[in-house]
Amino acid sequence: MKRRNFVQAGLLAAAAPAAWAQGSWPDKPVKFILSQPPGSGPDNVARLLGERLTRSLGQAIVIENKPGGQNIIGAQAVARSPADGYTFYFATTAALVTNKYLFKAMPYDPEKDFVPVAFIAKSPFAVLVKAESPISSMQDLINRSKAAPGTVSLANEGPRTFGGIIARVINARTQMQANLVGYASVGVAVQDVIGGHADAVVADLASTAQLVRQGRLRYLAVTSGQRVAGWEQVPALAELLPGFEMVGWFALVAPTGTPAAVIQRMNKEINTLLADADVVKHMAIIGPMATPLGAPEQTGAFLGREYASWSSAAKEIGLLPE
Repeated sequence: MKRRNFVQAGLLAAAAPAAWAQGSWPDKPVKFILSQPPGSGPDNVARLLGERLTRSLGQAIVIENKPGGQNIIGAQAVARSPADGYTFYFATTAALVTNKYLFKAMPYDPEKDFVPVAFIAKSPFAVLVKAESPISSMQDLINRSKAAPGTVSLANEGPRTFGGIIARVINARTQMQANLVGYASVGVAVQDVIGGHADAVVADLASTAQLVRQGRLRYLAVTSGQRVAGWEQVPALAELLPGFEMVGWFALVAPTGTPAAVIQRMNKEINTLLADADVVKHMAIIGPMATPLGAPEQTGAFLGREYASWSSAAKEIGLLPE
């Protein structure tokens, strides 16, 4: 049997006749499974939406955290759950896309095992330096690295992590001669930049915004395709590298076979929340940018584009699955 991809799954979710009457769902609590721990960025966003969905659906949204295994534990749990409309996966870029290019074998298939429900938010990364750094811009960082190859350090959370891959792509596309230094976590990498032990770091906005506001770090550029609301003074890397966009994101998916009527109802509820100014404001405080994409098939199409983009990036930097 030919395997369906996300685009086809989204179209089927939109077009298939409703197996259940929308009025009969939900009649019990609905579970959102996450691959991240409590207090993380995705967890905070999921709880923000879950609280409001509880009101609109009339049933509790239960957040269940299953961290570990580079998202594999949580993704596998959802893939093996009943497709009855009561389990959803609050998924990230790593779980649905980049893991495919990191692992030769996984206990779940990100394209086959899930059907798209709704796109939620984008979470840009950035290149940062300590506030007092003499490096004034992204171009300045590039120039300094070329002038003294291997002496300018670009910290990241490891070569096979999301931030580490972004650092590698930036190094390749700008033809920088930076020394890429991997750390055990983005927090340790950031602290080394603040302490003057590394020149710059690639990290997400959500984990660094407060340090920038405190005057301890300074953004050189963001990795989104355009400047970020609230940080309009910070250039997008796309201004230097046309077409560049490598951001984290959150999307809601469900086990393949979940009733189309349930997917449509949840899609509608999520999009309504993402159009609410108060929800958008609170999400921005957490870090991610609310980014509704419309119907489930539009989320499927986005995921298809992400596969193509990351496939190209993996070849560009020689990233091989292990």
